[in-house]
Amino acid sequence: MEVRVLRYFLEIARVGNMSRAAETLHVSQPTLSKQIKELEQELGKKLFHRGSTSLSLTEEGMLLRKRAEDILDMVDKTTEEFRALDEITGGDVYIGCAESHQIKYLAHIIRLFQESYPLFHYHLTSGNTEQVIERLDRGLIDFAVIVEPPNLTKYNYLEIPETNAWGLVMRKDDPLSKKESIYFEDLTGLPLICSKQGIKFDIARWCGEKADMLNISGTVNLAYNGSVFVKEGLGYMLTFDQLIDTGADSPLCFRPLEPPLETKMFVIWKKYQVFSPIAGLLLDKIKSSFK
Repeated sequence: MEVRVLRYFLEIARVGNMSRAAETLHVSQPTLSKQIKELEQELGKKLFHRGSTSLSLTEEGMLLRKRAEDILDMVDKTTEEFRALDEITGGDVYIGCAESHQIKYLAHIIRLFQESYPLFHYHLTSGNTEQVIERLDRGLIDFAVIVEPPNLTKYNYLEIPETNAWGLVMRKDDPLSKKESIYFEDLTGLPLICSKQGIKFDIARWCGEKADMLNISGTVNLAYNGSVFVKEGLGYMLTFDQLIDTGADSPLCFRPLEPPLETKMFVIWKKYQVFSPIAGLLLDKIKSSFK
């Protein structure tokens, strides 16, 4: 299975048409068709449903698309790392980040780092802790910033100085917005929106067995998307402070939970990980900054 052919496959999957894909790839259509047929023979599976004017992925094709994207990400990342071996003035670093205003520490460090390494480029991927750890384990990112204690058998870590405070995001015209803090009893019967990770770890830690009494009407992995649902009147969102715009022009407000619920953040990387030169230098900068 050649990397070049995987790129061909992904372009065909993207445009759904062999002729257009051939134009984009600057190869002849017969050559492209031959390469895909050989790939199907190699795998022993049909990858496309062929219509009169378009192509669509089979189930096997959809599986290959996901795998091919990961493979090509890894190939490109490895190529960049080797290119950077002789160019310590810059390079690319890949970071997976959970949502939090604590990312401000990382942003500050990167700004200072770029002053010394002007050819340095960063690539952030956002998601929940489970998603960014998965990318770290696959080798697709160099570091992950997560909001739960790391597995110390697999990862090294640094603790970010501050914590995230949990609370409830709601509309300003809601009667509950008149309260300064939100207690468990205030949440009873309300349609609540929260991340799956937050429900499983943090909210359960806050209210114990009573967590089963909460009405979780929906889950999200990005707070902004949840805030849109809150604006629409679909519910109330349990999330970190300072993730959602609650300023004067916003229809939303945030009220902290009582008793207070806080979550720490960690920068983690795989044990025995071999970094590119620029990624190693950035890690040194992070370590010195947190000390």
